[in-house]
Amino acid sequence: MIQPDPAIGDAFTDLAVGEFCTDYATARERFVAAATAAGAKLRSYAHPLAGPRGEILSCDTAWVGPPDAPRVLVLISGSHGVEGFAGAGPQIDWLKRAGAHGLPDGCACLLVHGINPHGFAWWRRTTEEGVDLNRNFVDFAAGVPANPGYGELADAFVTPDLEEATLVAAEDRMAAYRERHGEAAYLTARGSGQYTHPGGLFYGGLAPSWARATSERIIADWTLAGRAVAVVDFHTGLGPYAYGELIAGADPHEPAAARLRAWYGPTLTEPLRGGSIIVPQYGMAHLGWGRLVGPGLTFAYLEFGTRSPKVMQRALCADHWLHAQGTPDWDAPLTRGIKAQMMDAYLPARDDWKEMVIARCRQVVRQALVGLCGQ
Repeated sequence: MIQPDPAIGDAFTDLAVGEFCTDYATARERFVAAATAAGAKLRSYAHPLAGPRGEILSCDTAWVGPPDAPRVLVLISGSHGVEGFAGAGPQIDWLKRAGAHGLPDGCACLLVHGINPHGFAWWRRTTEEGVDLNRNFVDFAAGVPANPGYGELADAFVTPDLEEATLVAAEDRMAAYRERHGEAAYLTARGSGQYTHPGGLFYGGLAPSWARATSERIIADWTLAGRAVAVVDFHTGLGPYAYGELIAGADPHEPAAARLRAWYGPTLTEPLRGGSIIVPQYGMAHLGWGRLVGPGLTFAYLEFGTRSPKVMQRALCADHWLHAQGTPDWDAPLTRGIKAQMMDAYLPARDDWKEMVIARCRQVVRQALVGLCGQ
């Protein structure tokens, strides 16, 4: 019988899978080290709170390339906290593999590591305020959107306990809602954003979060307004396993949408046209970026699938329930079990998933830079 050669596995595994980790402090250390080695200019934004083991939290930014470049590629990780582990891997990969010599003339790259560092460190999707950052960029002075469907299912999305019977009953209620109203209405009720249940899923908040305010500071501090700016915001949790769907951050009639279609081709989806893994959502980041950067903004979300919708729903339900009880004991068995669910839901441990993410991110970065050069 022929014995497998362990070296064969190494030969077929992209070394960049080693850039992924599951510890916030390690991810931050690796990012800063890679940025420093690449000759990047660093600027950090200290968070007022600490991580679960007292870690210092910060959103770290790194600028590679000419400071006055008319075209800037922006790569963002950690908008949804725990998803930052998957986004940081491609950021570090780019810094080590490409860096300044991978930039065309007239282009720079700004890497934003951990825009929501609190969620990143605590393995949460939300910010410290319990806010979904990608529902937080609304004009609060004009009032918040209504989502009555969410209210009908709020205690099914986040149950009062985690008993199996309670979870099954909640799933039956969600199925009944889909049967009555259709899948699109259910997805809108669940995921479009809600502003009435602070402990619930996809809560947009009632005021700008720290992470939103920091995003606005980053745009100002790096003088992005008026430039041609291409943003790729890394996300995980929706769609087929390891498939990277590009989602347009623009209304279909806008010039930015036409650029997105030209740059990324048929893999781009547009929620307002249907066919996307997401429904139209309130308060998404591209709205806030667009107001500050201007018409030169071309914003895309890159979403990588992980687990089934049922697995994702249960992980989110458990995590929201856990934090509703107060600050969790990080070392308690219940906490560790729920957090392990969250990590598995947003960063599968398999190398094949990581390899596919790295390959797709390299492709999208190349497409973005080619598109920027033609803008």
